Amino acid sequence: MATSLQLTADHEALLQHECKTISKDLLHLPGADFLDRSFVPSSRSAQVIRSLGQLYNSGRLAGTGYLSILPVDQGIEHTAGASFGPNPMYFDPENIIKLALEGGCNAVATTFGTFGTVARKYAHKIPFLVKINHNELLTYPNKFDQIMFGSVEEAWNLGAAAVGATIYFGSKESNRQIQEVSAAFERAHQLGMATVLWCYTRNDAFKTSDKDYHVSADLTGQANHLGVTIGADIIKQKLPENNGGFTALKFSKTHKAMYETLTTEHPIDLTRYQVANCYMGRIGLINSGGESLGAGDRDAAIKTAIINKRAGGQGLISGRKAFQRPFAEGVDLLHAIQDVYLDESITLA
Repeated sequence: MATSLQLTADHEALLQHECKTISKDLLHLPGADFLDRSFVPSSRSAQVIRSLGQLYNSGRLAGTGYLSILPVDQGIEHTAGASFGPNPMYFDPENIIKLALEGGCNAVATTFGTFGTVARKYAHKIPFLVKINHNELLTYPNKFDQIMFGSVEEAWNLGAAAVGATIYFGSKESNRQIQEVSAAFERAHQLGMATVLWCYTRNDAFKTSDKDYHVSADLTGQANHLGVTIGADIIKQKLPENNGGFTALKFSKTHKAMYETLTTEHPIDLTRYQVANCYMGRIGLINSGGESLGAGDRDAAIKTAIINKRAGGQGLISGRKAFQRPFAEGVDLLHAIQDVYLDESITLA
């Protein structure tokens, strides 16, 4: 399907890239039959596959194997004032759901509180992805720990198709978080819901005077690998910006292939390494859209989508770039992201 995407020279350069690291022939690619290929042979129950079907068969990307999700948990994670100050209409949680619907998203990911106010009105209109843990910012001094805000059963009662959680891999609390989230995902699967994991790295030592290795391909790739191991059906990860975190920080275990043959410094190759760590794409990788920086957000979102798609990923989960601007502009930005995945001329690198 051709679209009316307006591409910049930066975008066009990404379209010319040929990935010579991990062969695309090794990947399990998105497509209309993705659930049949990747989940029907798995241990997931028919109820879980049905819930995944709700996610993959809703919105403008329905039936493509790609996902566009609106996430709005920043009211807790970044404070409500900082998140909704640029556009106060989103203090009213119903407008979050309206944006996801008008924006053609596969699902909306937000909090127990938001869904609790509108569940009966919207649970049958768009798949709910309930974020069950958060890092709150009212403790002083601030601490960084994901804690449970409700139960999996509560999410099920809200009509959720899926639950989502974050683990701060590398943090001192990560062992507890892995155990909590693993148990929560097991229970979600028992109840027939899908599971989505925010696989973030978090440790002060990961940021040096030279680079921020929280977004290195080797660290984020390993976080993805841990995420799929504990039962995530979809992995959310930040787009990689560098590599060599393990070697620079002198910890963990590495192989020279990680830096010499499996990746390069090109963003598509770095992202393909993330996809490879999601069991070669058997579990879908969606990259986060990042913070809103203003006028260049639309082009930046298109760029991220091109990188993700050409690497073998399954879509974007983009929030602040959409809801921190006027409603119509937010809808347009979400459509622009989706148009990347609908455009058949944008192919795997």
